[in-house]
Amino acid sequence: MKTIIVHILRPLVIMLGSNALMALPVTAAPFAYVANIGSDDVSVINTLTNTVVVSSIPVGDAPNDLAITPDGKRVFVANRSSNDVSVIDTVTNTVVGPSIPVGNAPSDVAITPDGKRVYVANDGSSDVSVIDTVTNTVVGPSIPVGSFPRGVAITPDGKRVYVTNSSSGDVSVIDTPTNTVVGSPVFVGGFLEGVAITPDGKRVYVLAFDFGNVSVIDTLTNTVVGPPISVGDFSSELAIIPDGKRVYVTNAKGNPVSVIDTLTNTVVRLSIPEMIIPGGLAITPDGKRVYVTNFRRNYVSVIDTLTNTAAAPPIPVGDTPVAVAIIHSTAPTSKNQCKKGGWKTFNNPTFKNQGQCVSFVKHLNKQDHGNDHNHDHDEEIAQDIIRF
Repeated sequence: MKTIIVHILRPLVIMLGSNALMALPVTAAPFAYVANIGSDDVSVINTLTNTVVVSSIPVGDAPNDLAITPDGKRVFVANRSSNDVSVIDTVTNTVVGPSIPVGNAPSDVAITPDGKRVYVANDGSSDVSVIDTVTNTVVGPSIPVGSFPRGVAITPDGKRVYVTNSSSGDVSVIDTPTNTVVGSPVFVGGFLEGVAITPDGKRVYVLAFDFGNVSVIDTLTNTVVGPPISVGDFSSELAIIPDGKRVYVTNAKGNPVSVIDTLTNTVVRLSIPEMIIPGGLAITPDGKRVYVTNFRRNYVSVIDTLTNTAAAPPIPVGDTPVAVAIIHSTAPTSKNQCKKGGWKTFNNPTFKNQGQCVSFVKHLNKQDHGNDHNHDHDEEIAQDIIRF
């Protein structure tokens, strides 16, 4: 049976069992969130239309990286100069609550698969902070790692955190149940930057900025396997497509993007003229597009992974974009799955989508003070609708 997701891109006004009309902001998934280190804000791109839908969400000083919770409801932004983390509500696209103080110069951030913990690599204090996403507070003492940690990634089972230490040229491994470093650091060599883990959790790809190569770590033995893979000059970030077959790497000099075949560890170097000093990158959940920040041109490029060519014109964002993250849709694929991940069946007979699957439905207790009487009303917010 065909599934159709209707993404509504304008405010929705609906009548809901009371006499009150309500203007409701609605969203489409997936969205790309871009950290602009020069303008201290985050831009939001609709990846269906490749247009900016929110030009600026002010955050802390020098946002350097960001990550999105698995349910797509929150974005955690590491602010390098203000030593804190901002939290964005993706429904309203506003910062919620006070910023969360962490270590010095937070450089990278990752969220556990269950969405309960955020791990923040603090470049300036050579440690990792852990944030509880329920309370948005740091839990426990910071975790000492190697010198100047720059990248952080979490295994798909959530049990291990891999941290690249740029100055010491090694990788620390954190056990998440105890939040302690296990074993000796895995020596790689070079000024380490980005890190990514394959979907099956068996391999860790680690990028050496100065050497322009990628090393591979076996997560079973925590040892480097095979020789380094040469990718390009001044490489900074990497990301793995969902099927685990390719790794995309950004290079600040020469060919802007390199693509590693994970089966053979061979490399294809892409020539995309519009890309000037690319930095952060993220891949859509279906693996069809790669979004790449160009921090000297203040825009985001889009790569078609089938052809490895530009898939759209550059998308202007804020000043000096350095990182991007994409919401992974939790949309159900059948009516039987409609009660998970923030989705439910819409049960208001006055609404034309009665019986359909609706996301982000909330009950609000509102009061109508007309005629000197107080009346409580249950009202609902419908954002995305799935018709099966």
